[in-house]
Amino acid sequence: MTDTCIFCQIARAAVPAHKLIEDDLVLAFLDLHPICEGHALINSKQHHPWFEDLPESTALRIMSTGQQLARAMKREWGAERVSAFYTGIHVPPAHAHVVPMFHRHDVTSARYLEDGFEEFSLPPSLGGAALAWQKLAEWKTQPQLGSDTLPEP
Repeated sequence: MTDTCIFCQIARAAVPAHKLIEDDLVLAFLDLHPICEGHALINSKQHHPWFEDLPESTALRIMSTGQQLARAMKREWGAERVSAFYTGIHVPPAHAHVVPMFHRHDVTSARYLEDGFEEFSLPPSLGGAALAWQKLAEWKTQPQLGSDTLPEP
């Protein structure tokens, strides 16, 4: 934990929060700036700046806590779906958002709304990151390459 991180302060009860679920690894609490009623955050009790830094046991606990919250949100607010995603842009440590969805665009990107509120824009082609992932998948299937050998671009 760090002294200046707001989530670390919440985890050690130095800053108040409306706690929903707490155990030895994670703390779930209501978001102060919710997308909609019920929007919750799940944070590790240890300070991990990036999603990929989370220990597997903590990441699994965050997901299982998110499932518990999702079931409660569906019962409480009658939401058909609940969205879960990780971030850490505005507050540095990786944390999960769990949001009851009352409309299919409650947690969408503005990029998907270019064709209008009720439509989706389809990508014109696989490019950029998608091609990089495809190359990585092809590289992993080549038995002659070792795990420490990257193919030439």
